[in-house]
Amino acid sequence: MMLVGLCSVKGSPGVTTTALALAARWPTGDPLVVEADPAGGDLAARHHLPANPGLVSLAAAARRQSSAALLAQHSQRLPGGLRVVPGPVAAEQARAALGVLTTRGVRATRAAAAAPDAAILVDVGRLDSSSPALPLVRGADSLVVVARPRADELSHVATMLGDIPKWARMPALLLVGDGYSRAEVEHELRVPVMGTMPDDAPGAAPLCGRQRGRAPEKSAIGRAAARIAANLVAQAQHPPSSAAPSHDEVAEFVTANGNGGSPR
Repeated sequence: MMLVGLCSVKGSPGVTTTALALAARWPTGDPLVVEADPAGGDLAARHHLPANPGLVSLAAAARRQSSAALLAQHSQRLPGGLRVVPGPVAAEQARAALGVLTTRGVRATRAAAAAPDAAILVDVGRLDSSSPALPLVRGADSLVVVARPRADELSHVATMLGDIPKWARMPALLLVGDGYSRAEVEHELRVPVMGTMPDDAPGAAPLCGRQRGRAPEKSAIGRAAARIAANLVAQAQHPPSSAAPSHDEVAEFVTANGNGGSPR
């Protein structure tokens, strides 16, 4: 029983691909990915999906009901079997749908996530305190911030660390690709790194709608996703205690690292 938000705060580190990889290797049940990016979704275009069912039809239905089955009723199956609620491509449509869902659909999302062995993974794209998608993941079991371990992206993550713990009881970082080491990031930002995902183009290919590529259970990205998914489940059951860095520590990190992208 889990509601997991996935977001970024800068750049395009691959939040949607990460959400699909985690769902593909989720240890229990039949997870569902909700594409709730206010900037517009990618799943429909990447996987040649029809516009409906999806986020727009879900928002329309949420005006009338809030049952736990609502998300599944407005989902589609990707070729590999993953269940998704695809978002509209156009940002204007996505924001309109989120405007309804965040007032009428939050209860349905929580109810779906509360079912036995359920896992709802909500991709909210770039997140800040003004995002129309924030109410969907506020109070989630976990909020995973996806970032590349480079100074420019981590500096933006650092400035958000005072707010992120207010939005979910278990915020965590997930690092994608090369850059600073996991230990360096944890030391500097004083937040747990949930795990690391490799830049694995062949492994990511099926998740991005390309036919050629390695199956998730055989790829490097899939193996990493399996470990991270297991960690999410385990830490939701036994949340670790962590302290957010002070404003002075955040400022020191930003000043020391500037906007460069290379590890020390």
